[in-house]
Amino acid sequence: MSNGFVPEDMFYSVDNIDVGYSMRNTAIPVGFWRGVNHSQNGFFRESFIDELAHARKQDPYQFRRHLLARAPRSLAVLDEVARRVNWGNPPAGVHQGIAIVECYDTVCAHAAEISVDQAGALKIHRIVCAVDCGFVVNPNIVVAQMEGAIVYGLAAVLTGEITLQKGRVDQSNFHDYPALRMNEMPEVETYLVPSGDKYIDRWGGIGEPGLPPLAPAIANAIFSATGQRIRSLPLKNHKLTRA
Repeated sequence: MSNGFVPEDMFYSVDNIDVGYSMRNTAIPVGFWRGVNHSQNGFFRESFIDELAHARKQDPYQFRRHLLARAPRSLAVLDEVARRVNWGNPPAGVHQGIAIVECYDTVCAHAAEISVDQAGALKIHRIVCAVDCGFVVNPNIVVAQMEGAIVYGLAAVLTGEITLQKGRVDQSNFHDYPALRMNEMPEVETYLVPSGDKYIDRWGGIGEPGLPPLAPAIANAIFSATGQRIRSLPLKNHKLTRA
């Protein structure tokens, strides 16, 4: 079903866009996830933007820069995360992915550095985050929220899954619904980007925006490493093969 409008979180300049949806009602009650609708929508959009960049034989970061020419706030965040991760110059054997999502009047971008070994085992080495939430009262709280969202998101991206049999949930505790362990946690860097005078009156949210760019940043890095497009999560359900 098409509703023919541009969503408020669509900051890319695209000449022709039409947003639609299909309503699906299930018998299983569900609740809001961290990031709410921006979580899955960011994954869909930022993964597809990467596909478009690849189809045009363009660098994913530079491809996004062109589409953000009329969105200076988002462009500044994208540029910061690319600068901090040293985009295009990863360590040997390491591959990079990038993604950016705007939600709750906050712009957040993640860059992921990952590797895939000969056996297909994925290792996430580093997540770099850049965020512009407008006014910042306590920078430590912003950093804590971003890092918490990354920990939460990594667990979901890697292994988080609820399955049902005969109307019952299979998982019951951490033995069959694993959370991220300390030894699995990559290096995380968070950088605050000032909005500048034009947006100085903004009070953006900080509890949700750290999550949505994470999954696409990792999935885009996996494509760089393997040539495989990840279109469903968690990653434990995919067999990775190194390119």
